[in-house]
Amino acid sequence: MKKVLVWDLPTRLFHWLLVAAIGGAYFTGETGGNWLVWHERFGIFIAGLIAFRLVWGFAGSTYARFSTFVRGPSAIKAYLAGQWQGLGHNPLGALSVLGLLALVAIQLGTGLFAQNDDTGFAGPFYALVSDNLGSIATRLHHKIFDLLAVLVGLHVAAIVFYTHVKKDNLLKPMVLGHKEVREGESARGGSLIAFVVALVIAMAVAYGASGIWVEKPPAPPPAASPAW
Repeated sequence: MKKVLVWDLPTRLFHWLLVAAIGGAYFTGETGGNWLVWHERFGIFIAGLIAFRLVWGFAGSTYARFSTFVRGPSAIKAYLAGQWQGLGHNPLGALSVLGLLALVAIQLGTGLFAQNDDTGFAGPFYALVSDNLGSIATRLHHKIFDLLAVLVGLHVAAIVFYTHVKKDNLLKPMVLGHKEVREGESARGGSLIAFVVALVIAMAVAYGASGIWVEKPPAPPPAASPAW
């Protein structure tokens, strides 16, 4: 057995920051009230995280790259037949990763345009759409989270299954980065320059998602006092 690097530090930071941010967004969204300000902040932070992961999927180290773990039907068939061997995400795990990223992105997108008259909350881009579209975005924002919760549950269940049934601890490498294997090479690539570029793009996306650049509609004029 030898110890090899599977998950680089940026990938691990992304993973756990996303877990914390989704948890924070859920708590603040369900609590409501003044916590909705933090709900929006968590959403903006998640936008930056997703942007970072997309860039890192092309510029990161070996097992963080989409080209390494996103495979076609033949790889999935081989995995189900017990013929697949490799490090990083297996073919089915790759589908889970893509599904999670897609649902989080859609959830984020609906939140940016959401308008809720009951709570007074409005997403950063609410001024760019009509009230009807804003209401639709709000309803989708709640519905999509239910799907996201199901997928997260399946993701956790798969980790538990691998750990206790297949005796393959997937959690430890995502914490420490390394894994003990009989065959395999340590991850390569993911230079400091690539990290800086991904970080700058993530910050730019987070800034754009904040809606600072969106011109807010003028406040309605105060109601006229009765002339008596």
